Amino acid sequence: MSQKKPNTGIRCRVTSCAFHCGEDEYCSLNAIQVDPCPQCASGKACDESMCASYRKK
Repeated sequence: MSQKKPNTGIRCRVTSCAFHCGEDEYCSLNAIQVDPCPQCASGKACDESMCASYRKK
């Protein structure tokens, strides 16, 4: 399996994602897509958006 290269421009702490770079807390993708959460309009950051590039390990 190839070693993932951390993209230091994308911080990530989602350890269940296939693109997560371990203890480095970075994403290995060149770019990510951020999408709005469906049917959420609470105004809270945690409700409003999500990383659409996420893939389960």
